[in-house]
Amino acid sequence: MADDRIGWAVEMLAPKPAERILEIGCGHGVAATMVCDRLIDGRMLAIDRSAAMIEAARRRNAAFVAAGRAEFQVAELARADFGNAVFDKVFALRVGIFARGNPERELSVLRRHLAPQGRLFLFHDEPTRGARDLVGCLEAGLSRNGWTVQAWMTHEAKGCDIACVVAEAPGLAI
Repeated sequence: MADDRIGWAVEMLAPKPAERILEIGCGHGVAATMVCDRLIDGRMLAIDRSAAMIEAARRRNAAFVAAGRAEFQVAELARADFGNAVFDKVFALRVGIFARGNPERELSVLRRHLAPQGRLFLFHDEPTRGARDLVGCLEAGLSRNGWTVQAWMTHEAKGCDIACVVAEAPGLAI
């Protein structure tokens, strides 16, 4: 069930009321709703490559947009321009490049916009792969690009096993 999978991801992300959060590949905006419910003076930017998904996410989260807590943009992460924006947490749910490719360009963009002490949360599930295998794939892509994995966890939801890897950008280790 999507709500169980997404709900667990938001619990692991644990958004604090004043955080600046970026979601990569927001789809219909279900996770954005759950995150924005926890923000008070924080702010969320959600991106997706699909204009149709961004429009659906904006409609779903119209109250948060009006309150200034959420913004939705059509963008592909590798080419995204976030200006001077800095994020405390960045997360992606089931964004294939992180588990099945070399996310060099994407991680380069994130490195420039992650706050000191900021963290990247990658969540991934696939029906044909176990969560431990996915953790290995996510870790490999991050490590290849100099990121440090701080933690990983798995979760069994209805119909899928979910992997989560939490990482910090190169040069941010303390």
